[in-house]
Amino acid sequence: MRILFASILLLVISSIAFAQDSDRVLTRVKYSFTHIQDTTKKNQPYTENMVLLVGKNASLYISYDKVNQIIEGRKQQEKMKLQAGTGTLTFKGYKMSSQTDYYYFIKENKFFTKERLVSDYLIEEEAPKINWKITKETRNFSGVHCQKATANFKGRNWIVWFAPDMPFQSGPWKLNGLPGIIIDAYDQSGTVKFQFTGIEDTSVATDNLALYSGNEVKLPLKIMKASLKDMEKLKDAYAKDPQGFMKTQSGGGSSMVITGYSTSPSAPIAEKDRFVFNNPLELPEKNK
Repeated sequence: MRILFASILLLVISSIAFAQDSDRVLTRVKYSFTHIQDTTKKNQPYTENMVLLVGKNASLYISYDKVNQIIEGRKQQEKMKLQAGTGTLTFKGYKMSSQTDYYYFIKENKFFTKERLVSDYLIEEEAPKINWKITKETRNFSGVHCQKATANFKGRNWIVWFAPDMPFQSGPWKLNGLPGIIIDAYDQSGTVKFQFTGIEDTSVATDNLALYSGNEVKLPLKIMKASLKDMEKLKDAYAKDPQGFMKTQSGGGSSMVITGYSTSPSAPIAEKDRFVFNNPLELPEKNK
């Protein structure tokens, strides 16, 4: 199995540098992301704090929760060095967060996702093409003037509110292409929502987000590249043998202990507590 993993990595992955220009972050839009992943348990939605970093020609949509966990991890590592620790990191109160970053380069019409599967991989996707219908309906979100638009995209009917006074063509997730930042968005079923929670100037930002991104939207200088098909192969290999996959990727390095979170409960899960992922973010495209 170890040889199989190594073969997959050698055949489908190459380490390269990408030439997309970096772009200074001009503003940030924060969202509360809500996703009912199991429609049999609508009262138990997945929630996460997200943020859109917007530059003149590029944007990056990432998990704000993940950024804070990464910065906390770096602090833990520094503490370990000072204390000459054992090589084991411990995170208390760990919260599941999205491991996918979404990059959109407007002028070049390029779209990338960075996914983490033990290691980081960069996947170039076809830039989303969304047939928006802009209406005359308007609304204010905390003083931000917005206009309504609708579209069918990735199998869902979307209702979004964009800010025409902020002429950047970006939005949360893969929603973009309007003449203004998408401030708020939800699908017609109400099972997926990107709810606006605030907007910030970044000219003097020194917080965790600034530490994470350096106040720029830029692709990693060197990262393993994979196609969508390649990533499916890697995910399938991971699903079949997570431990073997992790050992192949990490080389048996330092371990990480997470308290308050477990992916492998020792006790059987009661039927009423079983989680069913029956409502993915991307659904099959509807026939037109």
